[in-house]
Amino acid sequence: MNTRPVGLHASPNHACPDDSAAEAALRVLQDWMASGAGDRDAPDLKARLAELARGGALSRDYPDRFTADADYIAGLPDLQNGPQSLIRGARDGIAHVGISGFRLPIRYRRRDGDPLTLETGVTGTVSLGADNKGINMSRIMRSFYRAADREFSFDVIREVLRDYRADHDCSDARIAMDLRFPMRVPSLRSGLEGYQYYALTLEELVSGGESRSILHLDYVYSSTCPCSLELSEHARAIRGQLATPHSQRSVARLSLVLRPDAPVLWFEDVVDLCRRAVPTETQVMVKREDEQAFAELNAANPIFVEDAVRLFAEVLSGDDRVGDYRVVASHQESLHSHDAVALMTRGPTFAGAPVDIHLFRDLRGLG
Repeated sequence: MNTRPVGLHASPNHACPDDSAAEAALRVLQDWMASGAGDRDAPDLKARLAELARGGALSRDYPDRFTADADYIAGLPDLQNGPQSLIRGARDGIAHVGISGFRLPIRYRRRDGDPLTLETGVTGTVSLGADNKGINMSRIMRSFYRAADREFSFDVIREVLRDYRADHDCSDARIAMDLRFPMRVPSLRSGLEGYQYYALTLEELVSGGESRSILHLDYVYSSTCPCSLELSEHARAIRGQLATPHSQRSVARLSLVLRPDAPVLWFEDVVDLCRRAVPTETQVMVKREDEQAFAELNAANPIFVEDAVRLFAEVLSGDDRVGDYRVVASHQESLHSHDAVALMTRGPTFAGAPVDIHLFRDLRGLG
């Protein structure tokens, strides 16, 4: 295509065209611009034509006195709600589309009744049909802000989910809220106290007409290797050789489907279940007497990763508020240059799901 610059004004050597000639020229230009050829071959020309249509150069000053009234807003382009012809790529439905990393302060109720405001990261997604171009993502944020002043619970999350499902007219939707929940814990012997922070995710999802409430919690503990403990004791007893067993910081991620008609399962309740299963939780405030006590506690509770997932599963199976569950554990070995990992599930929610390599890699018990 010839891309020589074309003047937008009539040459003084040519007669002014009449209306019919101008209309014919306009139809040619409209067809040319609609074909997309200007984007590829003559972007400068297309910009000059757009300038001509506006009647002059663009203003470079911010119009702080301009008000967008209802008629103006109604005339704004909305590509995400455009026709099917705007869809690019495979003409298939999208399982999840939405926002992630949206943060706001949210109030939660504690087991003792006192509310607590915590910074919360939100992921909100909906399904998108094959014939729909896209979604208006700000609607998900607006749904949260309408409920942001309330004390959050799974009941409130379900209301927000219903709200933005209705806004997007979708079949499936999901909300995940990430937070770090503080609990004041005592040391083992010195009487000191400090705050332990627990990584929590509250997940509410609707799929195929069914809804589920899932609570995820990371529990960080110390695992002393039973084999290493026995070998160390053997060296002491048989050869008079001082030896120490290896232990390591370990992380378990518990994912619990909450039974819909059961009493409330508080965050603190889940922590209590974890401590009952594996009591060697890492410590916050430590003096010498606490460090010695922790060594004794580990010696009294040596544990392989297989033991860990089974012990967590045992306490979860005994709580009527918990339905399906998944327990993932990672013992981040001090003996080996790799981790020891295990995964255990109950019920169809998590059964048969492929194991993502990042599922174990992400268990790092950050402080």
